[in-house]
Amino acid sequence: MTTSISLTKEAPPPPAPVVTRRGRLTEFVAPYAYIAPFFVLFAIFGLIPLLFTFYVALFDWNPIGEHVFVGLDNFARLFEDVRFWNAARNTVSIWALSTVPQLLVALVLAHLLNHVRLRFAVFFRMSMLVPYITSVAATAIVFAQMFDRDYGLLNWLLGLVGIGHIDFLQSVPGSHTLIAVMVTWRWFGYTTLLYLASLQAVPRTIYEAAAVDGAGGLRQFVHISIPALRPVIVFTIVTSTIYGLQIFTEPLLISQRAPNTCGPIRQCQTLTLFLFEQGFIQFKFGYAAAVGVALFVMVVAFAGLNYFLSTRIRPERA
Repeated sequence: MTTSISLTKEAPPPPAPVVTRRGRLTEFVAPYAYIAPFFVLFAIFGLIPLLFTFYVALFDWNPIGEHVFVGLDNFARLFEDVRFWNAARNTVSIWALSTVPQLLVALVLAHLLNHVRLRFAVFFRMSMLVPYITSVAATAIVFAQMFDRDYGLLNWLLGLVGIGHIDFLQSVPGSHTLIAVMVTWRWFGYTTLLYLASLQAVPRTIYEAAAVDGAGGLRQFVHISIPALRPVIVFTIVTSTIYGLQIFTEPLLISQRAPNTCGPIRQCQTLTLFLFEQGFIQFKFGYAAAVGVALFVMVVAFAGLNYFLSTRIRPERA
């Protein structure tokens, strides 16, 4: 019996690639080169103007005259100015009236769209973006007409139940409500789609198991949907806070008779409108820059507080 022995040798493994010093440098630098354009643009159009605003706030800055250094006098004057505190109260009020309903409505709608079986579901979901892509000017015209004292739809409906006409634009609660409704209508669809996209990633079997255990729609919403949406809720709270405290276009457009003061008693003048009035109407650039610095600190504080409070909400453990 003959035994055959194979004399074929296995091929040696390929040599490891030689990494040169230049290759290691390229591998180290490449990730930073990819993200560099964003930071360069941010530095040019974001960071440098922000630092320049802090600098201008220390001067009595005449745009066509002298720049007199006054130190912190602009800030001392700011905290004694009743117009500034009125604008700050208006800003916080409008932000609260618009942000809370917007997020709650978006949360409920996203849960319903994720569960209810609709024909043409894609059409209904995409229609949520219509308010977001609509011009702010067109939105302001429509809502100003709806809330008009003499010919508005809302006052006509109030008249049917015996309530007299309300001049929304000339009162603090009315003007704040009008602006809040505009902001809520514009942004709730965008926020709804963010929540809905996150809910689509939740396995359907989790809801089915909860239904088998006897959990109704409300319990599923509280114990499954909300914990699953926690990261997106934190994101929308922070972004809504940043946008809401910098609101400018809506109060400017609805107060056409006094666009800079938003009415005779400054009933809806926000901090950005006050900044615009001081800087580009009265040309007090140093004082306007101090308002901008105060607004920046306010936005950072509110956004940080909201982030801290929202991240305290932990999903329940099984």
